Amino acid sequence: QVQLVESGGGLVQAGGSLRVSCAASGGTFSRYAMGWFRQAPGKERDFVAAISRSGDSTYYADSVKGRFTVSRDNAKNTVYLQMNSLKPEDTAVYYCAAAPAGLTGLVISKAYQYPYWGQGTQVTVSS
Repeated sequence: QVQLVESGGGLVQAGGSLRVSCAASGGTFSRYAMGWFRQAPGKERDFVAAISRSGDSTYYADSVKGRFTVSRDNAKNTVYLQMNSLKPEDTAVYYCAAAPAGLTGLVISKAYQYPYWGQGTQVTVSS
C-alpha cells in the first residue's frame, strides 16, 4: 500500500508560480498512475492533472491546460505539479492520488478510480 505526502503549497500572488510535490512511499512507485485533484471550500473535489506510470502520457483539466504541468521522477518516487500564471480561482487544497495501473500509458481522471490519497496541501492565490 502506498502512502502519499504533499508539500510545497503556500500563498502566492495572482500571475505567480508555485510547484507542489507529492512523495510516495510503501510501494513500487513506477507501477502507479498518478493524479492531482483540488477542492475549494464548499465545492467538490475536481480533477486537475494526471500522468501515466512512465510519465509519457499526461492529461489536464481544461481550466489548467497551458498553465499547469504535471511530471514525475520515478527514481525519487515523486510527482510534481508546476503551476504558472496562477489565478485566484486556483485557490484550493491540492491532493495527489495514486492508482495501480497495468498499462504504462494509462492516465486516470476520475477520482473514484484512485484508491490512495495524500492529506492535501493548501494553495492560496491572492488577487
